[in-house]
Amino acid sequence: MQNLSHKYTLLIISIASPLLIGLYKDNELIDSKFSEKKTSEILLPILMEYINVYDISRIIYTRGPGSYMAIKLTYIMLKTLEIVRAIPCFGCSGFMLNGAEPIKAIGNLYFIKEKETIMTKKFEHTVNANFVLPQSIHDLKIDEESTPEYILPAV
Repeated sequence: MQNLSHKYTLLIISIASPLLIGLYKDNELIDSKFSEKKTSEILLPILMEYINVYDISRIIYTRGPGSYMAIKLTYIMLKTLEIVRAIPCFGCSGFMLNGAEPIKAIGNLYFIKEKETIMTKKFEHTVNANFVLPQSIHDLKIDEESTPEYILPAV
């Protein structure tokens, strides 16, 4: 294990591909991993790799909107770690990590945020909103809820 006087945090962006995971020491990014594999295949091995080396004090994940399956899987894995390993799990909005750009929903529907309301909007062209692990999570707004934020688009 690394020096236990430091607080390590994991930030997981699993609502879109690629899956991004950042390791933060004292709120500053020190390592990151990304994968094009499915969340169900790669998230747990990466989590265990970090947990076995670093003293993780909390995990933050994008609780939505985005891929429902990835959100569900991520939440279940993190809640299990919270129970088994006593590592608290927190959520944040995906819009905090992509510059508030539209997030893919289904087909040509995208989630958008107008003021404090999340809704879906149809775009005729593909919107490429890239997610980014911030260099610092000091000012990252953590949601009061850690449960998944499901915004179901009208289909």
